This record gives sequence, structure tokens and C-alpha cells, in this order.
Amino acid sequence: MIAFVQTILDRFLCGLYALTGIAVLDYLLGTLAIAIAVVLIGELTAGLVLRVNRRHLNDLDTRLAAARRLSAQALETGDRQAYRVINKEANDLFGRLFFNEFGLSAAALWPAFFALDALQRHFAETGLYVTLGGYRINYVLLFLVCYLAARFLLARIKRLLPAAMRTAPAKSPNFGVITTN
Repeated sequence: MIAFVQTILDRFLCGLYALTGIAVLDYLLGTLAIAIAVVLIGELTAGLVLRVNRRHLNDLDTRLAAARRLSAQALETGDRQAYRVINKEANDLFGRLFFNEFGLSAAALWPAFFALDALQRHFAETGLYVTLGGYRINYVLLFLVCYLAARFLLARIKRLLPAAMRTAPAKSPNFGVITTN
């Protein structure tokens, strides 16, 4: 099954690398097109994961805000024992929220590994390089540069995209304010 999917993807990828007939330009444009596709698929995935987990993340955020308020109140009243207990709970909530948001970020990256695998199958043996200023850039570095450019471009035009793609993990207003004592 994996070989079948790879065969279909390889046919598609070969088309991306034969757009102009100029080898270096095709290499650049094909890699850029793959990077843009990777960014869009990753954003769709992260948006889907966020929609599925939104209730859980909102619950964590609400509980973190409440724990933060209670912790501050306990500190103001001088109740060190209550402060420690509440702050311990708040730190646990912070950790859960942190790793959930980390997972959302990772959800946007998974297509890059498949793209790099495909690029490796096609370009690792051939040694096709782009020469810039006397330096040779291999497929990994070129893909990363194209990926970052595609990310930057997406950030600029994101408001024009469908609602499913505009959904990005919002930073919690309570994220990163709990201290350990």
C-alpha cells in the first residue's frame, strides 16, 4: 500500500519538477511548490486538531485562569499553604496546556517529513545542487528555505484563506504566567 501511494505521489512530483524545461529553475519551483503544499496540509491538520480539542483547551485555560486568581488571592491573604497547593495545581494545568499547544504545533509539521522522504528518494543519489555564491545547496536546505518562505507567505495571506485554514492555536492569555515556589 505504501509503495502504491509513493508511486502516485512520485508521478505528481515528477510533474512539478518539469514545469519550464530549465533544470535549475524546475528544481527551485518544484521544491517551492512542494513546500507550499506541505505548509497548507500542515495548517489544515493543525486547524482540524484544534477544532477537535478546542473544548479541552478552553477548559484547561479557564481552570488555569481560576487557579491563577486563587493563587494570587491566597498569596495576598498570607495563606502560604493554600498558595502552594493551588500553585501546584496551576503548574500542572500550565504543563498540560503547554504540551497540548506543542502538539498542535507538531500537527502542522508532519507533512514535511513525507516531503523530505520523497525528495531524498529523488535527489539524494543524483546530487542535484543549486549553486549560490560558490556554495552548493542540497535538497534538504533548499526545502527548508522554501518551507520557511511558504510559512512566511502564508502568515501574510492567511486572512484571505478559508476559515478552516485561518484557525491557528491562539495563545492563552494565562499561558506562561504561573511561577513555581
